[in-house]
Amino acid sequence: MSDQNNTSALFREFSAVDPVTWKEKLVQDLKGIPYEKLVWKSHEGIEIKPFYTPEDLRSITYLESVPGQFPFLRGTRSAAPDWEIRQDILVEDFGKANAEALNALNRGATSLAFIFGDDLKITQGDFSLLLRDIIFECIDINFISHKHSSEILSFLTAEAKGRNIDISRIFGSLGNDPFGYLSEKGHFNHSEKDDFKTTASLISQNLANSPAFKTLSVNAGIFHNSGGSIVQEVAYCLAMISDYLDVLSGAGLKPADVARSMRLNFSVGSNYFMEIAKLRAVRFLFARLIKSWEVEDEEAMKAFIHCSTSAWNQTIYDPYVNMLRSTTESMSAVLGGCNSLTVNPFDKPFRRSTKFSNRIARNTQIILKEEAWLDKVTDPAAGSYFIESLTDSIITEAWKLFLEIEEKGGYLACFKSGHIQEEIRKSAIIKMQNIATRKEVLLGTNQFPNSGESKPEDLEMDVAFPENSDKDVIAPPLKAFRAGEAFEKLRLRLEEKPPKVFLLSIGNPVWSKARAGFASGFFACGGFEIMENNSFDSIESGIKSALESKAAIVVLCSSDDEYSQLAPEAMMALQNKAILVIAGNPKDSIEDLKSKGIMHFIHLKSNVLEELEKFGKMCNEL
Repeated sequence: MSDQNNTSALFREFSAVDPVTWKEKLVQDLKGIPYEKLVWKSHEGIEIKPFYTPEDLRSITYLESVPGQFPFLRGTRSAAPDWEIRQDILVEDFGKANAEALNALNRGATSLAFIFGDDLKITQGDFSLLLRDIIFECIDINFISHKHSSEILSFLTAEAKGRNIDISRIFGSLGNDPFGYLSEKGHFNHSEKDDFKTTASLISQNLANSPAFKTLSVNAGIFHNSGGSIVQEVAYCLAMISDYLDVLSGAGLKPADVARSMRLNFSVGSNYFMEIAKLRAVRFLFARLIKSWEVEDEEAMKAFIHCSTSAWNQTIYDPYVNMLRSTTESMSAVLGGCNSLTVNPFDKPFRRSTKFSNRIARNTQIILKEEAWLDKVTDPAAGSYFIESLTDSIITEAWKLFLEIEEKGGYLACFKSGHIQEEIRKSAIIKMQNIATRKEVLLGTNQFPNSGESKPEDLEMDVAFPENSDKDVIAPPLKAFRAGEAFEKLRLRLEEKPPKVFLLSIGNPVWSKARAGFASGFFACGGFEIMENNSFDSIESGIKSALESKAAIVVLCSSDDEYSQLAPEAMMALQNKAILVIAGNPKDSIEDLKSKGIMHFIHLKSNVLEELEKFGKMCNEL
């Protein structure tokens, strides 16, 4: 009997279950809760169901596509996928950068990205020193510079000729991205005309000599790290690509040549399944967009996607949690089919990365490749009802938003008018509200903080909170920031002399213990000094201990039923010598308590950041 017959025989014993039956069973098990209440909308506006079935995929027309074939949703390669393990290196001293690069290559990296500051002066000798002993024709090599792109390409060509290396074998990229520079800085590098003239020249010069070396980058990561949604990230990336095709084809380049010269850069966040679906959608939409330009060469329709783990959700407190974040983000990138990946070191948000942090970042990928074997299966998400449905939703919503941008004149017109920035700002406000109210958790920052932790000893404030310069802008730039910055700034302000918070537990032991735990975590997010206690027998003894401790805040921790009596007693005993806070939201008595001057309540629906800012200010005024 064939394997197929064996499979059929195995499942013959089980009757098919249709979605209606699943819903009925679900409602029954949840004791009457309507199915509709279990459907929620993601930040991207995509409906997420509690379960998915084959019925959800019936309208999707591209499910039968295979890896390596148009529309490339399942990958641009037919063979088992592999990705380049990239390490990014900031070049300030050419000799030191070379030593760092060699160390990375000898310890597992297969790709390098050298990052040059705009003020750095480069000579051919400097460039040769940078690449000394690096067999760059055997790796993926990248150079990120806004002002030196033309020089670097010339230096690379000369270095290859000097070593008798066939330049057509060089694989990598040049971080030349006029729209990305505009988005980040608010103005072009030189001018709009000059930047695109340089870009057209780079593409023309390079394609004839080194077609595998890409001279045009498209940085979509700026949208993610400025607080944008996944749909915005994908749609605005498409809008950038469309404008590049329009401008550069107008300069005499073939659309296929422009497409072949592109490398797409995305940041990958912590929304695990959505990020996997995002990369699959990007490949599909890139191929669709390039084909719409009447390009027939399918090689030009294959998106090369480089990913970096998110900077948005990295934190300076409890920084080792950043390792966990970057690990799941790396998995999303790899399972989504990225071509190369940079794992940001865990200490990147607050200092120059160390040998240790770079090694951990590198080893994250090595473990995923050599121990988890994530490079052995092409498109492992294929056939997942959930991920296939998510992918289709992102494709639909991102294409819809892309067309809206096109109708408004394209990316450049929308950026100059401020439309892109405003839409990203709206998305960021919602995200920050979710962080402030703990609907979205930043472990160690807005939830479950380590109350005994101090700021990192080697914290560099200019790294943690870089200043943005808006000089000579033609439009406001997008401002990348981290989700935890507001909590971190508050905590840093209070850290030298943290206000004391006294937890007065009394009454019902179940409620008092639970609410003391809640209050402890609540105030620890702001860097307050938490004074935990055993349960008190009376308000009098509790307030006496609180005043002796010189606490600025006294948190009454008890049950809702007991607050109507205990809270007024505590208010009277304190005599305004400390701030009284009630842990909970006693709906039946809250208005009566407020009428008696008891105004401060913390609970699950509180805006944690706003409350902590308020209490910090009140403590300073005591």
